[in-house]
Amino acid sequence: MNANDGSRHDDQGPAAKRDQGRPAEARPTSKQIPSVQRSRENFAARRGLRRLVQSDAPPTAPMSIVDRLAGSPYANPMIQVGGVDNSARKTIDFTLLLAETMFRFGAGALEVETSMIAVTAAFGLRNIEVDITNQSVSINYAPKNATPITLLRVVRSWTNNYAGLTQVHQLVTEIVSGGVGREEAQRRLNDILRRPKPYQRWMVTTSSGVFAACVVAVIGGGLAGALIAMGSTLLVGLLSRWLSRWRVPDFFITATGAFLVTAIALAFVRFEIPIQPGAVVTGGILLLLPSGRLVSAVQDAINGFPVTAAGRFLSVFLTFGAIVSGIAVASAFGVLLGANAKSVIDAPKSEPLPLYLALLLILFATVLIGVVEQTSPRLLIPTAMVGVLGYSVFFVVGQLGLGTRLAPAVAAAVVGILARLIALRLGAPQLVVAVPSILFLLAGLSIFRAMFVLTISNDSALDGVIGLFNAIVVIMGVAAGVVLGDNLARPLTKLGKLSAGIDPRRNRRR
Repeated sequence: MNANDGSRHDDQGPAAKRDQGRPAEARPTSKQIPSVQRSRENFAARRGLRRLVQSDAPPTAPMSIVDRLAGSPYANPMIQVGGVDNSARKTIDFTLLLAETMFRFGAGALEVETSMIAVTAAFGLRNIEVDITNQSVSINYAPKNATPITLLRVVRSWTNNYAGLTQVHQLVTEIVSGGVGREEAQRRLNDILRRPKPYQRWMVTTSSGVFAACVVAVIGGGLAGALIAMGSTLLVGLLSRWLSRWRVPDFFITATGAFLVTAIALAFVRFEIPIQPGAVVTGGILLLLPSGRLVSAVQDAINGFPVTAAGRFLSVFLTFGAIVSGIAVASAFGVLLGANAKSVIDAPKSEPLPLYLALLLILFATVLIGVVEQTSPRLLIPTAMVGVLGYSVFFVVGQLGLGTRLAPAVAAAVVGILARLIALRLGAPQLVVAVPSILFLLAGLSIFRAMFVLTISNDSALDGVIGLFNAIVVIMGVAAGVVLGDNLARPLTKLGKLSAGIDPRRNRRR
């Protein structure tokens, strides 16, 4: 036993002694190999699934404010460095004045925000936050290890000045491209504010009257109806100017204008003059419709400015309420004074104009509405061409039988696309070209007929409510179509390639 034990001990040798303290190595067996392959396959599957359900960046990571410029004409601004902190307050004051000017001239919240971000980024300010509500614009500048600056500016008045809005757009474009410093930009902005509007008041008033006559002629109101609409619109313009001097609120000014247009039309019906009162009222109230504010409200709602959109929608619906109330009161008085309700609703229609003549009138009328909106003279003809193309699409879609609700929306989407392409090519915002081009798509006749039926007929009150609802749907569809067209055209104008002819290769940070 002892000998056997000794021989077994001697057989281990020195190497075996060194390996005694080591753990025994695990040798793979045939049963273990499939389990290793299955483990690797499961890991690869989990990794692939993780890539599908997880984004590259955490979903709650904050987005840089300069990223808001993506898709706008001011993407990738050229930063002007040097003396940034010493002039931060002057830059913020200039940016707030710029934003207030754009709001007063009718720009949307998204355009104002992108302009503010682009200007502050171009002048080298970082750590900037911008907040826009319905009537106020604020900037917060909070550099590290320094006292933050927060400034607020309130917009208390609005005016029609698309020419001034175009000039501000061009100024921002040149600032972003690095061609204008802050002192020069301040001087140019002051010049824009002091510069008079391109058209005198008498031109605006006359253009509004002739525009109403063109609308009546296009929708089949006849020559007499066109002349009556022109005269009533001229009276509304003079009355509105007189009421504005007395600081009468806009709601009552609009209601008075709608009342006057409707009362004049019903007076001619009372004396049995063969006109179509609905067409006359349509021509008179189209200029009272808040088309520009409605487009801006829809744009703000879609682009993520709920507070601003809510304020503008409230203003829009108050204006609609003023128009509806004016028509309703005038309709009630007209029936009391002897106007036959049946003759008003079933008034004889004139023969529709040939398409080529209607397009010529629309071309001329769009130029006139551009004068009313104070559009720059060089933009009048391009805007009129967009209006003609939009009405042509409306006519073709209507002939295809797609319905009276869808046809205006489709035409408005085409107008939105063309307006963005042409406006940025000419150095102007999209709204300047789009708003005058959509007035022929709005449902003025439906509003009048619905309110007349709702006011004077108890038996057909439901028909009036349905008609008014249909008119509102059409108007909202037109506004949404313009915004949709603007967004569809953005890939074609990416990085501001069409913006005022500026080379996009210059728009790089340095």
